[in-house]
Amino acid sequence: MTEKAVIQIVGYKNSGKTTTSCEMIRRFSELGWKVGSIKHDAHDFEVDYPGKDTWLHREAGAQIVAISSKDKTAIMEQQSSSLDDLLTRMSGVDLVIVEGYKFESYPKVVLLRNEGDLPLLDQANEIIAVSTWFPYQHPILPVVEKDQYEQLFQIISDFLKN
Repeated sequence: MTEKAVIQIVGYKNSGKTTTSCEMIRRFSELGWKVGSIKHDAHDFEVDYPGKDTWLHREAGAQIVAISSKDKTAIMEQQSSSLDDLLTRMSGVDLVIVEGYKFESYPKVVLLRNEGDLPLLDQANEIIAVSTWFPYQHPILPVVEKDQYEQLFQIISDFLKN
């Protein structure tokens, strides 16, 4: 694969996005794909801790702080990033699983916890599959029950082959 594929996993809070994302990451990784992931957090988050050296660097005014060890690297910026910007930075991967960013224009799986979530099907675009916690049939899209990860993986795999 020369260009990385992008699949979004979207849904409202507690719909199973993280579990589903991890299942898809695991399955593609087991096939030898190099998989990246991006998680959108609608709230503020913190990956650094008061008193740590990198935290002290940020507190001193650094807008970008990087930390690297022999096994990993993290870069923290004091700014928001668009999904496209983050995807551009994801080099060397075959596939990026994006958790969230409901209204971005990449192929996506929509997770529905209850019937109150159904309007998301009209609001989101480029939907390739639906996963539900309740009985539901869509006239066009494939629908799988929650936790049917092998079936969902097959739908995504087939989509990526085309």
